[in-house]
Amino acid sequence: MHGTKGTRTPPDIREASSTAPGHNGGPPLEAHTPEWGSGGIGNYFYWKAGHRAAWNNPSPGIVMFRIRKAERLGLSYQEYTLEILERGRHLQIEDVDRIAEIKSARPARHT
Repeated sequence: MHGTKGTRTPPDIREASSTAPGHNGGPPLEAHTPEWGSGGIGNYFYWKAGHRAAWNNPSPGIVMFRIRKAERLGLSYQEYTLEILERGRHLQIEDVDRIAEIKSARPARHT
């Protein structure tokens, strides 16, 4: 049926595979680092859920209030909201020292 011209012998699967029998050829599990790092899990998932709830759930009205207030104080929305989350209070125009402290902690911009 088949002539010798153009006939190829099938590759030996055992030679092509460098993995052990029963191995799926995926990445080694030892090299994987979970998203919480190399330490224990601890309260990682509680912190993650809390962070998500704090940043992702405010109503549109609250977001707009914070944006306007932050702009009046010369802060970003993130800086203003972080201050509320960390200290439990809204910054006022009289909080000059704290506002200056937040601004000085910003990373330097390269121009």
